[in-house]
Amino acid sequence: MTLESVTPEAAAELRIPPLATGGVPGLGHGWKLARDPLGFLSRLRDDGDVVRLRLGPKTVYAVTTPELTGALALSTDYKIGGPLWESLEGLLGKQGVATTNGPLHQRQRRAIQPAFRLEAIPAHGPIMAEEAHALVERWRSGETIDVTAEAFRVAVRVSCRCLMRGTYMDERAERICAALATLFSGMYQRMVVPLGPLYRLPVPANLEFNRALADLHLLVDEIVADRRASGQKPDDLLTALLEAKDENGEPIGEQEIHDQVIAILTPGSETVGSMLMSLLLVLTEHPDQADKIRDEVKAVVGDRPVAFEDVRNLTHTANLIVETMRLHPAVWILTRRAVTETELGGYRIPAGADVVYSPYAIQRDPRSYARHLEFDPDRWLPGRHKEVPKYAMSPFSVGNRKCPSDHFSMAELTLLMAAVASAYRFEQVPGSDARPRIGITLRPRRLLVRALPR
Repeated sequence: MTLESVTPEAAAELRIPPLATGGVPGLGHGWKLARDPLGFLSRLRDDGDVVRLRLGPKTVYAVTTPELTGALALSTDYKIGGPLWESLEGLLGKQGVATTNGPLHQRQRRAIQPAFRLEAIPAHGPIMAEEAHALVERWRSGETIDVTAEAFRVAVRVSCRCLMRGTYMDERAERICAALATLFSGMYQRMVVPLGPLYRLPVPANLEFNRALADLHLLVDEIVADRRASGQKPDDLLTALLEAKDENGEPIGEQEIHDQVIAILTPGSETVGSMLMSLLLVLTEHPDQADKIRDEVKAVVGDRPVAFEDVRNLTHTANLIVETMRLHPAVWILTRRAVTETELGGYRIPAGADVVYSPYAIQRDPRSYARHLEFDPDRWLPGRHKEVPKYAMSPFSVGNRKCPSDHFSMAELTLLMAAVASAYRFEQVPGSDARPRIGITLRPRRLLVRALPR
């Protein structure tokens, strides 16, 4: 397998990827992506290592093997782009670290990376622990817990308090949660069914989407304005952005600051909130795993409350999180765009072509995992995880697009799970719907649980 730019002469000798089965006249494969995206993407490997999809009039290339997805993510022949990122630009903007490429992305990455470096994370530990124990206290009432609201609420609060050092009002957190729920659902539809101008028609779904988008952008402006008005300069990511300089030594523009704050708040809150929902779902489906977390916390911590300093010793809890990420990845679909004509797995990829791949499909492939649908945290024990092919499990991606907050997010999720699973057992209640909700991220549709004190 090779992946490199090719000369016109070499390109003429390359194969054209096969067309995926199941296309519908007019809509191509967009209909199947909209109706059963997880099943459709999981079956694509049967059609080939690289296959062509038709989304309306557009041809998109799908990569289905771990080796090729790793090569794709590491290659300079591809950039962030394609239908996923185009659908996200209305939310994340074009000047934030999530959507930029080239020198601008490198400068922005250097600006935000210090906040997420491994040695900086312990400073966030007390806030993470405080929010984790606040969940435990809030759930003592015995009332039914709407996990969607609670998961996103704690994810937003941790992001705001750690990265922008402000105890923002719960009302703001609720606004973020409500806006993101609407936006990420609508953006997925816009990605797989690109109807262009029809999404500008004043119908209820479009109006709701536009209201949510406007409210989120207004909220970000409020956060930036509040910080400036306070005159405070805590050592956090927002201060770093407000004092950042561009390539000419000038302060970065207001739009870039705005888009960077969106990039801080939105992807982190959405992915962590989605993962927390899936983790609590796992605890309802595998109560023995909740018991193992409780026993591990008891052995490591004793009778005191779990703290950030305990995280590194909670190995089973961390393995359970990784296994949940394997079977229920929040980021389940990704796209790239070819910047030049190139070769991928012996197939020709034209310049400007969009390439899609699914971590969900890769991480559930029986060719990569024994007992591929079985929930088994022990598969990540030292020695055993070497059985997994390279790039068959990359929940935070690889290369220069690797998530900068990987260690931050793992510490946050480990601490949250240790606190709640050592205090409660969980059971679903009537009205709960654990089926996957398909949006830009993946999570249970509506998870309602009862916390049973241990």
